[in-house]
Amino acid sequence: MPSLILRTATPVLMVLLIIVSIYALLRGHDEPGGGFAGGLIIASAFSLHVLAYDAPSTRQLLRVSPQTLMGLGLSTILLSGVIGLVAGGSFLQGVWTTVPVPGLGDVAVGTPVLFDVGVYAAVMGMVLMILLMVAEMNS
Repeated sequence: MPSLILRTATPVLMVLLIIVSIYALLRGHDEPGGGFAGGLIIASAFSLHVLAYDAPSTRQLLRVSPQTLMGLGLSTILLSGVIGLVAGGSFLQGVWTTVPVPGLGDVAVGTPVLFDVGVYAAVMGMVLMILLMVAEMNS
């Protein structure tokens, strides 16, 4: 049975890890980080939840199966590649546009960010699938 300290600290640590994972995801195209690192960090947040509670409660917290996350991630990666083809370039060619954001002005958004989001979801799904399978085998 996990300690009271671990159960008490887990919700706070999960929020911090999720924020760090999103930060790693968003800065990863130009600097160290990206979808892979962000996906590992968010999976570690849910790994902590499995340790503090159990696999069934973590599955309930996820609300989406890890297999669905992997599928959505791979579909997003494919979509980011097809956009380059549709835009008249090659598969996975970067396509950029600007989006007006109040308070920030025009923000450049491109398919590399979409690709990283897909990797983020796919990595998170894969790690969580393995983690939950192992946790359920040992319970």
